[in-house]
Amino acid sequence: MSKINKKKAALHNLGCKVNAYETEAMQQLLEEAGYEIVDFSEQADVYVINTCSVTNMADRKSRQMLHRAKKKNPDSIVIAAGCYVQTKMEEAKLDEAVDIIIGNNKKHDLIPAILAYEKDHAQKESVTEINHRQSYENLSMTKTAEHTRAFIKVQDGCNQFCSYCIIPYARGRVRSRSLTDILTEIQALADNGYQEVVLTGIHLSSYGIDIDDCLLHLIEETAKIEGIRRIRLGSLEPRIVTEEFVKAIAGIDKICPHFHLSLQSGCDTVLERMNRKYDTKEYEDGCRLLRTYFDHPAVTTDVIVGFPGETDEEFAQTKSYLEKIRFYEMHIFKYSKREGTRAAAMKDQVAEQIKTLRSNELLQLEHRMSKEYREYYMDKPVEVLMEEPVEINGKRYFTGYTKEYVKVALETAEDISNTFQTGTITERLSDDLYLMVEF
Repeated sequence: MSKINKKKAALHNLGCKVNAYETEAMQQLLEEAGYEIVDFSEQADVYVINTCSVTNMADRKSRQMLHRAKKKNPDSIVIAAGCYVQTKMEEAKLDEAVDIIIGNNKKHDLIPAILAYEKDHAQKESVTEINHRQSYENLSMTKTAEHTRAFIKVQDGCNQFCSYCIIPYARGRVRSRSLTDILTEIQALADNGYQEVVLTGIHLSSYGIDIDDCLLHLIEETAKIEGIRRIRLGSLEPRIVTEEFVKAIAGIDKICPHFHLSLQSGCDTVLERMNRKYDTKEYEDGCRLLRTYFDHPAVTTDVIVGFPGETDEEFAQTKSYLEKIRFYEMHIFKYSKREGTRAAAMKDQVAEQIKTLRSNELLQLEHRMSKEYREYYMDKPVEVLMEEPVEINGKRYFTGYTKEYVKVALETAEDISNTFQTGTITERLSDDLYLMVEF
């Protein structure tokens, strides 16, 4: 590959962990091409914005960051990549701040696209028809921005077509990464000192359906890699949480008992309108299985409030259901109308002020339940993978996370990053940070 020397590049990521992985992979491509990577706030020759389109706000932020880059250096090459340009290509082509457009499944074309643009400075686009059958776009890394935890993208696309979601149109159908390629990347990361990996994808539970494989097999093979001590899973589809699946992963010591099961609503009639593929009983059964086979697992979720037609009674059902399940953390979203989805055309759109009231109500509930979950570990022994130093009230601590993703601090002057420390949690330093005293 041709080398591009003495030029600076800056990248900015919007959106999910899959986007974050792809942004880091593009950064590695730029580094290999001779670029010096600088902070996005600095002057650069090339700016890469990996955009998001999950909400209207995400679209707006994507446009803002593109314009911010061009304003920072009008002579720079501004590259719009990802979901926003995949779904709004014509809009992106008319944007004077955008020099190169790179859609999903084409991010490996980054360097050739830059070289082509430098020849004639004509706007370039590399966008595939994502809804046609595609193969998995092979991006990989040997290091990540995080020093202790590495996110591994294992699949792309989604076949679910929830009525509110634009992602199947932005990301296309399920495409799984080969097992060999995944394991090779994880081994390389382990060789570079990473001890925890997070398996992630647009619809992680679908891993393997297109290549005669499955997520459980991937987890089992990952667990065999020497040097990896923790395996954390990204968001799971509730229907994958069968007794067979849970029993199998419970037998793997490296698995972190931290499970994100996307719910969206605790009311069956709303779930049906959302075109979710489960009901509240099936979801509750999954949580029961996790709590049967794991000791006090962390169960987290997403909830949408104000979905079209959501009545006061349906919202009350959702709140009651959330209280019954008892989550460690909940991500609360106000429904955002997405052009091109079925939900956008539904009747009885909920007023913004009602969405806000419902959101605030669930955020208060989330705060109470999250505190309750963390308090369980008070005076209990824990093992923490340390990540970074912080200063609190003039004292120096190192912070890290337990297997359950509870954030813990240990007072020390030593550099203990990327080490496992054991001790007892003795007090709460803040809402989400607890003090550990070593054994």
